[in-house]
Formats: sequence, structure tokens, C-alpha cells
Amino acid sequence: MKWAGRSIYKGYAVGRALVSHMDISFFGGVDPDTGVVVERGHDLEGQSISGTVLVFPTGKGSTVGSYTLYRLKSNGKAPVAIVNTECETITAVGCVISEIPCVDHIPIEQIHSGMHLRVLGGEGWVENIQTAVDQNGASP
Repeated sequence: MKWAGRSIYKGYAVGRALVSHMDISFFGGVDPDTGVVVERGHDLEGQSISGTVLVFPTGKGSTVGSYTLYRLKSNGKAPVAIVNTECETITAVGCVISEIPCVDHIPIEQIHSGMHLRVLGGEGWVENIQTAVDQNGASP
């Protein structure tokens, strides 16, 4: 399964999807030293976003969230890519300064945590590559 969206920031990444159905505030919602979601009541509370393809509707909160994404990247705790329904300015700037591939206008309700995704940020594509593994018996 492959979805065409809008390129927010270039780059290529492969990883396991971590899906939230709630908006994410990086400033105050994610610990920049550990990559763990600390926002109380969030559906990802207590989970690490580090090394994942982080999938969520949109960002929220303070513009300091852009810098928090940069801190996550500097600390080796950032997601490998971000996929949104609608990427707002805070997340977009954070991805650009942190060089995190980002695509939006993706129907995230079709993506589930644990899917093995390939993100082509510059082209605006997100692909579930687990399907290729299942059909071919080998990893892409």
C-alpha cells in the first residue's frame, strides 16, 4: 500500500510506524532527552518516539516545539520521519532544522502502529513495505 501526499521536508527513512490519533505538542509533551511522550492523557503517554516513523494528525502548542524536535535529533532520540494529516508550521520548521523527512496530506487512519513504512520526503510518498515482505518473503 502506498500513499501520495505533500512533501514537507526531503529525505528517505524506513522504520516502524508509531501512530497517534491525537495531536502532539513537542514542547512539554515529549521529553527531549529521552524521546518519551510525557503529556498526561495522551494516547502515546509513556512511549518512546525515538527511531519510529511518527504518525499523527497535526502538531499543537508553542513554537518552542520546533526547537524541541531539534533537541530530540541532537540527542539521538528523534523519530526517523514524521507523517501527518496536516503538518502545521511548528512541526514543519522542526523537521526542516532537524533534517527529519516529513510528508503530510496522508490518510493516517489507514496506518497502524507496527507497520513497516518507507518515507520518501522529497517525493511526498509513504509506503507500507510490510506488504512487499509478505508477498516476496524477503525484506525490501
